[in-house]
Amino acid sequence: MPKIPSAIQLHKASRTLDLSYSSEHYSLSAELLRVHSPSAEVQGHGQPILQYGKQNVALLKIEPAGNYALKLTFDDGHDSGLYTWDYLYQLATRQAELWSDYLAQLEAAGKSRNPDESVVRLML
Repeated sequence: MPKIPSAIQLHKASRTLDLSYSSEHYSLSAELLRVHSPSAEVQGHGQPILQYGKQNVALLKIEPAGNYALKLTFDDGHDSGLYTWDYLYQLATRQAELWSDYLAQLEAAGKSRNPDESVVRLML
């Protein structure tokens, strides 16, 4: 049985989505939610596509998708991922690990969180 939040709150100013469960509370950044979107555009077909330049992305709105998920709309136009209750709980409880992995992937790919920055590697 999925863990369904008892309260969901979008904070546009801080770009966070708060999820409350009976005795647990989590705050997920819009950037984390965007780079880990469950959409085919991000997840690919078994080969995830690294998202970069999303440091300033914001959540515009959240909508229920039936009784099993949320549809999130981001200000970069992305709105195709359905975040199931199980997936949201997984993101919430594993966010430190997922964030660390994401930063390592960015560094390995020579990419940046900042949309206005390009990373150039010099071979010395």
